[in-house]
Amino acid sequence: MILRALSGTAALILSAASLVQADPLTLTDIAGREVTVDAPVERVILGEGRQIFFAAVLDREDPFRRVVGWRDDFRQASPDSYAAYAAKFPELAGIPTFGGFKDGTFDVEQAVSLEPGVLLMNLEAKAATEEAGYDETLAKLGIPIVYVDFREKPFEHTPRSMEIIGKLFGKEDRAAEFNAFYAEQMARVTGAIEAQPDLHRPLTFVERAAGYSEECCMSFGHGNFGRFVELAGGENMAAPFIPGTFGTVSAEQIIASDPEQIIATGGNWEAYVPGGAWVGVGPGADAEEARRKLSALMQRPGFTGVRAAETGQVHAIWHQFYNSPYSFVAVQQLAAWLHPDLFADLDPEATLRELHERFLPVAYRPGYWVSLGGAASN
Repeated sequence: MILRALSGTAALILSAASLVQADPLTLTDIAGREVTVDAPVERVILGEGRQIFFAAVLDREDPFRRVVGWRDDFRQASPDSYAAYAAKFPELAGIPTFGGFKDGTFDVEQAVSLEPGVLLMNLEAKAATEEAGYDETLAKLGIPIVYVDFREKPFEHTPRSMEIIGKLFGKEDRAAEFNAFYAEQMARVTGAIEAQPDLHRPLTFVERAAGYSEECCMSFGHGNFGRFVELAGGENMAAPFIPGTFGTVSAEQIIASDPEQIIATGGNWEAYVPGGAWVGVGPGADAEEARRKLSALMQRPGFTGVRAAETGQVHAIWHQFYNSPYSFVAVQQLAAWLHPDLFADLDPEATLRELHERFLPVAYRPGYWVSLGGAASN
C-alpha cells in the first residue's frame, strides 16, 4: 500500500503544490522538531477529530474550510458538540475519516490522495506514529507532521500550540487574541491563589471518565486534570499514587485517603458504552439526569462513607476540557467548587459564554457541569 502511495500519488501532490502560492515557514513544534511547511496551509488533516476545538477558534466563520480529512472520533467522543457543528456546517459529514495512529488503522494511501499541506497530530500520538513508521513515510511524500498539545501539559503547551497553528493557518492575530483571553482568565484564579499563602488546599479526588467502566478508578497524576486541581487551589489525592499523567487508584485507597472533594469527568459516551453509568455532562445536557447518575456513582464501595460523599461535595465536569484549548474554564469551575468564598465573584459560566460569543461559531448551551448537595450546575 505504502509503495503504491509513493509511486502513484506523490506526483499529484507536487503538481497541486505548484498551483498554490505559499511561502516556506520553518517552526519548532511542541515535540521540539524543526518543521518546514508551505504556509498558510489550505489543506489540513486533523490527526484527531476533536482538534476542531482549536480550528473553530481560528477559522470561526468556517472551521472546516481547510480540513480535508480527520480521525473519526469527534462524533463518538463528543456527540453533542458534533451535532451542534453539524447543524451549522452540514458539510462536515462528507469529510473523509481515518482510523487512529495508535491502533495502526491510519490509511497512508488515503491520506496522501487528499494532498494535505500538513498533518496536525497530538503529542501523545508521537511514539505510536514513529513506531509505525508513519513519520518517515509521510516525510518521503512531502507531508509534514506538526505536533501540538492540549492534553499532556495543557497550561505549558496550549498558548504555544495555538501560536503554532495560527502561523500555519495565517491566523496569527486571532491566535494572539485567544491566548490573551486564555491568560487573562487563568490569572483570575492563579492570582487569587498565589495571594493566599496560608490557603487550605482541600484533598480532591478526580475520577477520570467515572462510570465509563465497572473498574475503579481511573484518575490523574500531576498532569492534566491533576494539574487543574493544583492550579485551582486543591491537593490532588491521586498524585502520590500515579507517577505519570494517567493511572488508576484503588477503591481502598480512596477510602483511606478520605478526600474532601470528589470531581468526576463525564460526557455523552453512548456510542462507546450504551446505557453506561457515565455522567452525561456537556453542551445541552440534562442536569437532573446527570445529577442522578452522579449520585448513583457515589453508592459504589469506594465512595460510601467518604467525607466528600457524606457532605455532598461531589461534582461532575465535561471530560473534553481535558484535551482542548478551553481548559481554563474547567480551572475556574474547580476553583469555585474548592474555594467558594475566595471565588464568590468568579462566574465560570459567564466565562464559557464569552468564549462562545467571542471565539466559537456555535451558540453556547449550558450543561457542562453539575454538583450534588445543592451546589450549582450550569
